[in-house]
Amino acid sequence: MSRLQLYFAPGTCALAVHIALTEAQAGHELLRVNFAEAQQRSPEYLAVNPKGRVPALVTEQGVLTETPALLLYVAQRFPDAGLAPLDNPFLLARMQEVNSYLCSTVHINHAHRPRASRWADEPEAIAGMQRKVAANMTENFQLIEKHYLQGPWVLGDTYSVADAYLYTVSTWLASDGVDIAQFPKVVAHRERLLQRPGVQQALATGA
Repeated sequence: MSRLQLYFAPGTCALAVHIALTEAQAGHELLRVNFAEAQQRSPEYLAVNPKGRVPALVTEQGVLTETPALLLYVAQRFPDAGLAPLDNPFLLARMQEVNSYLCSTVHINHAHRPRASRWADEPEAIAGMQRKVAANMTENFQLIEKHYLQGPWVLGDTYSVADAYLYTVSTWLASDGVDIAQFPKVVAHRERLLQRPGVQQALATGA
């Protein structure tokens, strides 16, 4: 089996994929993309991922992008790791529901703070979007707290890659001006996840 290559940048959702790979004990190489030097826009990286984003996972069959897709790929490729309820269509769909919400709604709301220039050019418009981030992220995590944490894990008693993804996104709350303490289930979920050896191993790399 060839070694997988994960392109990442610290502080991004690539951490969720790194956790999944580590928990699956999947042989992989970490390749850092330096955002400070705009390496994500370099011709070399755009040849890997034309979107200029991370994560990107190089497999034997080609490059995969988008965090929900990468998480499902790892879970399906390494089924013995038990990272997704592959034999339960409803729970698998619920896992993808949560991952899609984190990707398409929560991540976008967060991105309006550090990358508001994607949506506007005028300074006053950018400032207005940035002021709204804390309220939007609070609303998102109120929904997560109420509807998506009905047990110790996102899927109740079943751990999945959605938990690594939720943990990763929750680490952005402080920088978005949101106090995570108002979400006790999210806090408990974070503490529970940090007790997992694979998660500790992934975090120890600084990725």
